[in-house]
Amino acid sequence: MTTTVAYADIAGLAGTDLGWSDYLEITQDRVDVFADATDDHQWIHTDPERAKDGPFGGAIAHGYLSLSLTVKFWTELLDVTGVTTKVNYGLDKVRFVSPVKVGARVRMNAVVAEVTEVRGGYQLAVDQTVEVEGGDKPAVVARGLYRFYA
Repeated sequence: MTTTVAYADIAGLAGTDLGWSDYLEITQDRVDVFADATDDHQWIHTDPERAKDGPFGGAIAHGYLSLSLTVKFWTELLDVTGVTTKVNYGLDKVRFVSPVKVGARVRMNAVVAEVTEVRGGYQLAVDQTVEVEGGDKPAVVARGLYRFYA
């Protein structure tokens, strides 16, 4: 479910758990397109037959693919109205905790850890956890930094 908040109320988001995004299935096609975009065609990602005998028992998504999906999930979880610009400012403390096998479904939880005023706007530090459905450990843990300007 999307939380919608007006720009004037963004400072009050610190400590807010925004909940979970919808699940997204990681397909081989998505992995292959990401491999083409990044020129990372390592066989553990792009050769499902060879990957069956690899360390993960099948093809896996690139760690950076799993991380890049935080943008999609983030937009499902928070909508700030009354802004002119929304910017992905960066990331802190990124870890790829467990692999995401092709065919798995992932989703993200987001907790607004801090809200800081920056010149002309606000910066949110958001603790993000990408989980694999049925997995024991998260796939990605990161702190995303997002800026909003009126």
